Amino acid sequence: MDSENRVILNVGGIRHETYKATLKKIPATRLSRLTEALANYDPVLNEYFFDRHPGVFAQVLNYYRTGKLHYPTDVCGPLFEEELEFWGLDSNQVEPCCWMTYTQHRDTQETLTVLDRLDLDTEKPSDEEVARKFGFEDAYINGELTPWQTIKPRIWSLFDEPYSSSAAKVIAVISVFFICVSILSFCLKTHPDMRVPVIKNVTIQLSRDVLTWTLDKKSTEPHVAFFYIECACNAWFTFEILVRFIVAPNKVIFCKTHINIIDFVATLSFYVDLVLKECGPAFDKADILEFFSIIRIMRLFKLTRHSPGLKILIHTFKASGKELSLLVFFLVLGIVVFASLIYYAERIQRNPKNDFTSIPEGLWWAVVTMTTIGYGDMTPKTYLGMFVGALCALAGVLTIALPVPVIVSNFSRFYSHTQARSKLPRKRRRVNPVEAPRPKVPPGAKGVAANAPQNGPVVSGAGAGGPGGGGAAHHRRMNAIKHQNHPVPSSPADTLNGNDVPDEGSPRLHKKKSKDLEMEAMLPHGGGHGHHAHPPPHHNRSSRVPSLQALNA
Repeated sequence: MDSENRVILNVGGIRHETYKATLKKIPATRLSRLTEALANYDPVLNEYFFDRHPGVFAQVLNYYRTGKLHYPTDVCGPLFEEELEFWGLDSNQVEPCCWMTYTQHRDTQETLTVLDRLDLDTEKPSDEEVARKFGFEDAYINGELTPWQTIKPRIWSLFDEPYSSSAAKVIAVISVFFICVSILSFCLKTHPDMRVPVIKNVTIQLSRDVLTWTLDKKSTEPHVAFFYIECACNAWFTFEILVRFIVAPNKVIFCKTHINIIDFVATLSFYVDLVLKECGPAFDKADILEFFSIIRIMRLFKLTRHSPGLKILIHTFKASGKELSLLVFFLVLGIVVFASLIYYAERIQRNPKNDFTSIPEGLWWAVVTMTTIGYGDMTPKTYLGMFVGALCALAGVLTIALPVPVIVSNFSRFYSHTQARSKLPRKRRRVNPVEAPRPKVPPGAKGVAANAPQNGPVVSGAGAGGPGGGGAAHHRRMNAIKHQNHPVPSSPADTLNGNDVPDEGSPRLHKKKSKDLEMEAMLPHGGGHGHHAHPPPHHNRSSRVPSLQALNA
């Protein structure tokens, strides 16, 4: 029959019905190996129960039917992958129309992983997390922390975690103040009004017997006030970097950090410059070394420790490295092409005021034109050169504009996830793992084995309702079956034997109950008339009493 070839699957409370041959289409999967010996098979309801997501299973069953796996948009990607793994399916079989939507969660997971590395959390970590970070978790658990182990994380939090406490915020404000003052001093000391001339007494011989002297302006140097400002700033930077190095959780990682390297080199350049000035005139021509003091400008990157937005911006450029390299490649390609074109275009016609005397000079013009700056120091004079210049400007606009949306999208993605993470609670409610269901005897089986009479049939309700049978659960299952239009077994014994009997409300069962009542009224209660004192075996009292109780109930 057709019903023997069908199978019922109950997934998350939603029943699905399909053919067994449909589930065999994809071998080596969970649904292709269904047997009645499985623990999740219910012989009463004649169905397999799986406590899984019903929405995903609808697409899984449709995959068996049509051979096409689609992604439901109302389900998160990791949940979809877990469900496919449970059913034994490959997530790479998702159709191309759903692939972009399905793989969005992978980009999100990569973004969250990057944000975890950036350490953008502004909340104070717990004592256990701090102990794990500094490598003395065992001592913390055993309560054996030394005074240095107790003070070391606090000092580190003061100088490296600006949002950990009010004192740390004060330290952060002081650090930012000295950074700004140092950068401002470095810039202002180059202004002519902020420099003082270096006067040198020079003797001049006016004649053979007349000598005179004059004051010669040899050079200029910054005002002495800038020196004291730099001394104060670098004293703070030296103190800060030494303290942070001493209390660092991992000194190797501390020395490899780019910001710490910049801070160390910038501070070292000040002391090198100070030593060279104190050595005297032997290093009068060592002014070229001042050029390396420009590394002090890089101290601005130290502000990233106090601004999550700057961290996100820097990492956005790192994440957009492919797009930026593609931009540079097309710019270089366009610059070389248009520099060559403009050189030969200006030479075709007579042009006495030709600015493009060589292709290298045309490279500068191509750079300025493609980046839409246009200084005007070099301009084409011929019509053909003007046409090449117009094409160069249009190509530059298109080349620069194409990768910009990708960079903006990366920054928006990082920033939005950062804002979302800052609003999430750090502590989540703990969910206990799911325990495997224990195998148990079918409802009423124990009651049937213990209370069944030796000389008569078991009537429905006698064993299931007894103290050893779990009658309430049995009746609930019977009601569920009747709502599903399944045949109702009359007793647990019939359920175990697989016999289907008519419903309690059927006419045949009412007729049988009436016949039992008539026979009970006709039975004698004593001896006489040549009959036995005891009723026949199939009408003994042990089998009649449960029937009367069931009818009275």
